[in-house]
Amino acid sequence: MGMNVGSSSGDDEVVSTINTTPLVDVMLVLLIIFLITVPVVTQSVNLSLPKETNLVRVTKPENIEIAITKDGDIYWATANVPDTDALFDRLKKVAVLNPQPEVHIRGDEKARYESVGKVIYTCQRAGILKISFITEPPARGG
Repeated sequence: MGMNVGSSSGDDEVVSTINTTPLVDVMLVLLIIFLITVPVVTQSVNLSLPKETNLVRVTKPENIEIAITKDGDIYWATANVPDTDALFDRLKKVAVLNPQPEVHIRGDEKARYESVGKVIYTCQRAGILKISFITEPPARGG
């Protein structure tokens, strides 16, 4: 490798090319550093997440089916329930039965979460121990 010290004729010429070799070297070193440190920096809490289950439930006659429409109307089987207070009164009567019936909630897919949440909260207040959701299975074959 040679080095240009200058010309002996006294005519200094300007070098107009940029040497990109040091830039590439620095960028490669930074890339390697980032590749090594990113997995170390990314930390998460060690959890065991629940697995998806889709059990076919046998509907028993003593189970209570509550339906919630997209407008937030609540139905006990097919009878309209005016509000959550009336639902609470009805649930309180069946919560003391032994064995306690299950509550199956059928919520319309366009129903607001608030409507479903109010029904769940009412079931908890009444002392219902087992609440399930009824869903449609996904279509087979996509």
